[in-house]
Amino acid sequence: TLLQHLEKVKSTKSGHWLACCPAHDDKSPSLSICEKPDGRVLLHCFAECTVHEIVSAVGLDVSDLFPPRTEQQFIKGERRPFPAPDILRAIAFESTLVLIAAADLLAGNPFNETDRTRLALAVTRIRAALPAGGIHD
Repeated sequence: TLLQHLEKVKSTKSGHWLACCPAHDDKSPSLSICEKPDGRVLLHCFAECTVHEIVSAVGLDVSDLFPPRTEQQFIKGERRPFPAPDILRAIAFESTLVLIAAADLLAGNPFNETDRTRLALAVTRIRAALPAGGIHD
């Protein structure tokens, strides 16, 4: 659907095209189009036009770049290993330990080996909290 609205469309390989970007005065193709196997269409303008600007210029919407969802996709929800409230409680507890350790350090109280070990554990648990909730960078 998108390709029929573009000028100077050239196939570069299967599922990949270059075309003039409709969002700016393009003299030579600067828009890269890629159709993924799942039906998604990815756009990149080398003149830095946004996806919203590109699809709006041809009368389409960003949702037109994605295949229609099936009923199964709407039913299927993402499962997280741990509930968010449990993760937040764990972060709050471990953060309190870090806060106490920082206050002791500022007060000039030395850490013993047990304190250092527990502080390192608190840091490890805080860092692991997001992936444990299913959030990945």
